Amino acid sequence: MRRAPAIATFIAAAAIIFVAVQTPGWLAGRRDTAPADVVPSRVQDPWLWQATVGQHPVGPASMLFFTAHTRYFESTGVVVGRDGGYRLLPINLAEAPGLLSPDGRWYLRPGVGSLVDLRTGDERRTHQPGLNPLAWSPDGKLVLASKSNDDDVITYGPDNQQLNDPSKPDDLLTFDPRAGTQRVLPVGTFASHTSGAWSPDGSLLAVVGSPDPAAEIAERQRLVVADPAGGGVRWQVDLGERRMLAGRGAWSPDGRRIALLAYDGCPTMRCADTAELLRRSWRIEFLDAATGNPVGDALPVPGSAVELIGWQNGDPVVERQSPEADHEKRRTDLAAIGVRGQERVLLTAPNGVSDIEVPGDLLNRAAFGGPEPRPSPFAAPPWLYAVLAVPLLFAVLALVRRQRRRTGR
Repeated sequence: MRRAPAIATFIAAAAIIFVAVQTPGWLAGRRDTAPADVVPSRVQDPWLWQATVGQHPVGPASMLFFTAHTRYFESTGVVVGRDGGYRLLPINLAEAPGLLSPDGRWYLRPGVGSLVDLRTGDERRTHQPGLNPLAWSPDGKLVLASKSNDDDVITYGPDNQQLNDPSKPDDLLTFDPRAGTQRVLPVGTFASHTSGAWSPDGSLLAVVGSPDPAAEIAERQRLVVADPAGGGVRWQVDLGERRMLAGRGAWSPDGRRIALLAYDGCPTMRCADTAELLRRSWRIEFLDAATGNPVGDALPVPGSAVELIGWQNGDPVVERQSPEADHEKRRTDLAAIGVRGQERVLLTAPNGVSDIEVPGDLLNRAAFGGPEPRPSPFAAPPWLYAVLAVPLLFAVLALVRRQRRRTGR
């Protein structure tokens, strides 16, 4: 009987710890709707205490976006699962946004050489670090990437003369992110690669970059279409300084056209300020995928175009931003651009959001227009529940002591 209060205290403490660990999963897992393989039509900022992918995995992603409106107060990934759950995906300081695999299960971290499994929350090193991933292959087996070969420092002689040229041509390669194998592709000499896209069947690659350091400074780019299986370059064309590959979704679904993003306005290095840069007027142009010749009419893009991510009913789907100079007030959305300039907004994000990622399997099916999931306030880290449970534990201890005093009297 004397040991009963101590045993009760131990049981209460163990129960509180167990509940603190299990409650986030219980509460966050309560959904009124079944998982849907569709891109939501609207997303929201997560709660400041939202759990991370590693603390409570959310499963394959329906989309991913980046925002500083988290408890980290800097750019952080936010994964929206196919069941509507929100989870944070923290990144290192100055780390660039990574890529979602076509099935939405894996997140490839650039430069680190690791994959994050969104179903388990585990992260493991799988390939060589220092690579800049450009695009997953349609089947999710390979990643197109660029590897910098520049020297880290410039060396000088006794007469203060430069002894080396630190700028070296970059390698374009494909690598298997699971097996760690890689292969350099013969696509010609590039000082750097800025973007790339696979054809819908994965048989060809379109890659854009500056052919030499002078072109890199002048922001002049070259587009090359090549066979990654070893067939070499099919054709190439110089794009100039105001045209670029439209993005990873630049190939039309039938494989006949390659989309470019072009603008009228100041080149980046010669813009007086952010406001002038955002005053550019954007359009989508098309090249014949077999010859590289211009084809069709250009499509004007309202707002500031970021990337062409996919297609819907033959219309390109573009990630774009509103022209506010203040990033925190800038809005990002996905919109399908029609032949006559009509637009259909497919996804709306909160102010301050950037770098929207959508898995390739949903893009291939043009699976837009899903429900508007809200982040669950109960999907919190276990430590938060433990912190909230501490006052309850003290209350239990106080009741036990009070009961012991009564028993003593």
